[in-house]
Amino acid sequence: LMAGERRRRGGDGPRERPRERLRDRDPKLRQQQKPQRGSGRGRTALALTAAAAALALCLAAAAAGWKRWSEASRLVTPHPAPPAVPPGSTGPLASPTYFWGTYRPHVYFGMKTRSPRSVVTGLMWLQHGGNLRHTSEQNDGVSRYGWLMHDGENFGVQEIRDEGLVLRTEFVKQPGGEHGGDWSWRVTAKMEGKGPAPLLSLFFYVATDGQGTLRPVLENGTRLAAVAGTAEELGDFTLTFLPPTGEGGEGPKYASYNFLAAGVPGLHRLTDLVRHSLRESSVFSPPGRPRRRFFGVSSTGGLPGEPPRGQLLLHQVTLEAPAVLEVTLESGSAAGARHGRLAGPALSAALARHAAAFERRFEDAFGLGTRGVSLPQRRFAQAALSEMLGGIGFFHGHSLLRSEHREEPVPGMESVLFTAVPSRSCFPRGFLWDEGFHLLLLARWDPALARDILAHWLDLLNADGWIPREQILGEEARSRVPPEFVLQHSETANPPTLLLALERLLPDAPLPYLRRLFPRVRSWFEWLNRTQAGPEPFTFRWRGRDPDPERFLNPKTLSSGLDDYPRASHPSAQERHLDLRCWMALGARVLAALAERLGEPHAPYRDMAAALSDNDLLDRLHWAPELGAFADFGNHSSAVALRWHRPAPVPGRPPAAPQLRRELREAPRLQFVAALGYVSLFPLLLQLLRVDSPRLPALLGSMSSEQQLWTPFGLRSLARDSPLYLRRNTEHDPPYWRGSVWVNINFLALRALHGYARAAGPHRERAARLYRELRQNLVANVFRQYEATGFLWEHYRDSDGTGQGCHPFAGWSALVVLAMAEDY
Repeated sequence: LMAGERRRRGGDGPRERPRERLRDRDPKLRQQQKPQRGSGRGRTALALTAAAAALALCLAAAAAGWKRWSEASRLVTPHPAPPAVPPGSTGPLASPTYFWGTYRPHVYFGMKTRSPRSVVTGLMWLQHGGNLRHTSEQNDGVSRYGWLMHDGENFGVQEIRDEGLVLRTEFVKQPGGEHGGDWSWRVTAKMEGKGPAPLLSLFFYVATDGQGTLRPVLENGTRLAAVAGTAEELGDFTLTFLPPTGEGGEGPKYASYNFLAAGVPGLHRLTDLVRHSLRESSVFSPPGRPRRRFFGVSSTGGLPGEPPRGQLLLHQVTLEAPAVLEVTLESGSAAGARHGRLAGPALSAALARHAAAFERRFEDAFGLGTRGVSLPQRRFAQAALSEMLGGIGFFHGHSLLRSEHREEPVPGMESVLFTAVPSRSCFPRGFLWDEGFHLLLLARWDPALARDILAHWLDLLNADGWIPREQILGEEARSRVPPEFVLQHSETANPPTLLLALERLLPDAPLPYLRRLFPRVRSWFEWLNRTQAGPEPFTFRWRGRDPDPERFLNPKTLSSGLDDYPRASHPSAQERHLDLRCWMALGARVLAALAERLGEPHAPYRDMAAALSDNDLLDRLHWAPELGAFADFGNHSSAVALRWHRPAPVPGRPPAAPQLRRELREAPRLQFVAALGYVSLFPLLLQLLRVDSPRLPALLGSMSSEQQLWTPFGLRSLARDSPLYLRRNTEHDPPYWRGSVWVNINFLALRALHGYARAAGPHRERAARLYRELRQNLVANVFRQYEATGFLWEHYRDSDGTGQGCHPFAGWSALVVLAMAEDY
């Protein structure tokens, strides 16, 4: 525009008038132009100057406000790149295999579709005299539960043990029609032990959440025989509740029936709605047997004061175990392709076929039988994989976000997410750094499924390239999260473990798929590089450490994924975080390989990967000679302790309770952090160290030292001789990453040791020996704890290998399957 203006005027600028040129040359003339003090012209000039200054201030304020508004709006704006999941690709026609699934990991048994407003189905049960069971809870007294077989597509078998009751839940899908085909359930109930069996009620339900209609089909006016439904994604469908039979097809089983038709204020209130409707007024009266009262549902119209948003139809069957009950969903559009109802003997045959196919596929994928693994261990490995597949969920909703540019939290963009979850009881939602580990296992079992999940995660990017680390989408997900963890902060990152999965998927992934991913992966990496930069070139620092450091023995760093792992005692901008630097090296390496495969410019990523992998630079920035290991750097003091303090009294108020606060015995200074543990190993874990690195023997020594990281159950997270080993962080905050054995980091250690053992180098034999012993210890302990408790656990106690934390935890703990297969 400026050049065009010059051309229009015939020169480089507007012609100067002669008087202006003369005035500029003659100082006397310039002096004559100055306004005289007190003159009208002077007052006018002063007023104009003040107005100009005020205008400038207004413009500056407006510019600052515009910047804040623009940055805040980008927080909730989707990334402009084309979606990684093509529109329509998850629908019943484009993806019938994955349309229906057990995508409700927070309930013991239920199914839904990959639709934002899906019709949902589920199971509740009640042993009369006990508690109503529906959502899987950490401490609800259910002694064991989990999927024994699940192929992630069409079939699954789960076993639940609850106070003498054994429930076996099975499902099979069959294709057909335009709306995802049909499926059938079988629930088998048995009692363990002797003595009279309590009455058992099984509640089968179907519910909507603002989309779709349901119509009850009653038999004899009392039994809900079927539900006729219509939904946008399902078309017309019929859900049929077949009468119960004895175990092994022994004919009809006596039962009492109740049904509930009610409005639903939200799917997160289903349990409350059913519990509210129960009345001890129903009677179980089998012929020739004593009558017994039980709690039966009765229509209440919904929960008081909560307007309905959808419908619930529930079929309650009350009986004595043993018994078998079946439920079928038949799609209206599949009627022409259907060869009889999938129930009874036909369902038994289908279940047997799928079980045999699962066994064959599992052996083809992992080869444990060929390796001579015992049958109990193979069953355990199948269950570990199946529990992860059965823990895949489909979520829809808005995250709640907080930006440094806004005082109030805002709902994020409307999102959907298809993801595995870490734990059905504790964490039935998506976690960013967990998912990369999940996908390593899923990529071996079903690469197409892993690619689909990875694409869903990358579609969560906002305009800046940020992905919230915890995905709490929808009311059902939010109802399971403590309030203090709901908000996601826009400066907070998480380890980019999705790149581990992408690196594994990269060689065989279709090029069109990779082209959709590339701009999003690049933007995410650039966001990390920009927002998590450290104080010096090629250093990085996790943002979002705990803002009140005096409450904690060591302020947590949730963004790192390692939570309470010891960092610098006094958070500051001078920190250098070793693990983040190593993750960025991995990111640059993967992005370079991805760009090269696509024919995109890759030299900048190769150069960055080389710089971040430079062993000499790594030494200068992170080698702590006094520790004999790599370490973080920051404003740190090891002389800290928690002490009880009584707040100063306030006149007119009762004495305040004592508080546990941090005390310093020695002032902090800039230095390496005296904590040897998982962070110290990251240059080895992500294989950044050369095979001939002079630092490799020290790391291998720390890993094999019982005084430091070695245990008979795996590598502990923090060395026994570290100052904060097994130390509580607050009164209510027990040690977490301060000594326990974690499977995900042990898997990275096995993966790295396996690589160093196969590469020619001076430490090859030592790495191989350490690899064999560590693999044996880890696998044996995780299996032993599963046999004893029925669960995979979040982490394991370093003193005796006991499972700790959340259970079941078939997230990254299921990586034990890849360790058993030596598949890295």
